[in-house]
Amino acid sequence: MRVLTIYAHHNPRSFCHAVLERFDAGLRDAGHDNEVVDLHAIGFNPVLVDRDAPDWIDDSVPDDVLARMQVRRSMLQSTRNPLRRLLVKRWLGDRDDREIVRRLHALGPPRDVAEQQAKVARAQALAFIAPVYFVGFPAILKGWIERVFSLGFAFGMTAEAWRGELAGRLPLLRHEKALIIQTTIWNEASYDAAGLKTAMKVLIDDYAMRYPGIQRIEHAYFHAVHGADDATRAAWLERAYRLGREF
Repeated sequence: MRVLTIYAHHNPRSFCHAVLERFDAGLRDAGHDNEVVDLHAIGFNPVLVDRDAPDWIDDSVPDDVLARMQVRRSMLQSTRNPLRRLLVKRWLGDRDDREIVRRLHALGPPRDVAEQQAKVARAQALAFIAPVYFVGFPAILKGWIERVFSLGFAFGMTAEAWRGELAGRLPLLRHEKALIIQTTIWNEASYDAAGLKTAMKVLIDDYAMRYPGIQRIEHAYFHAVHGADDATRAAWLERAYRLGREF
């Protein structure tokens, strides 16, 4: 199986990186092909910028919603530099908002996003390895999802979706599985008692992964890593290997 593993931790000597190494070894020993994207190593920019705009609007937007967006006016008002405003005005020409949307979408994503989307498209399954930060992913990984899992790539929109209906979103990803491995500060009892694991299931497992179309989601936690003794850490590394070996 072709697996794409997205890794997010700033320290290459962290326990999280040791988890990545053991997981990768398990995958390869099982005969899987694993490509690792180390987001910090490649300096991935997690912040949505103007160049991302073509990824977030397409010709599926209904006329009434499009009219309220005021695309032409918005593009001109968001351009503060006089020279750039002139270039944008020239690019817009006398086109109506519908034609502007079509031209915008035809531009495609920024190069860094296009590269990541190509990797996702080639993979049959995805894996994510990262610590838990504020009951979710680190910012760099959250931003990767926001920029890469974009409209027309990870999901589509019906007219109902454009008008606010959650059920109107159309899943486009066709991966067989996503495995999420995360290290935590707090112990398992704390996660269960405070409902943190339930919250992460809704936000990450269900909304970020299953809703765009990934068929099976598995979420593995290695709890309270800072206070774990050597034997516990060794057992977790063995579990990381098995998660790869049995993937």
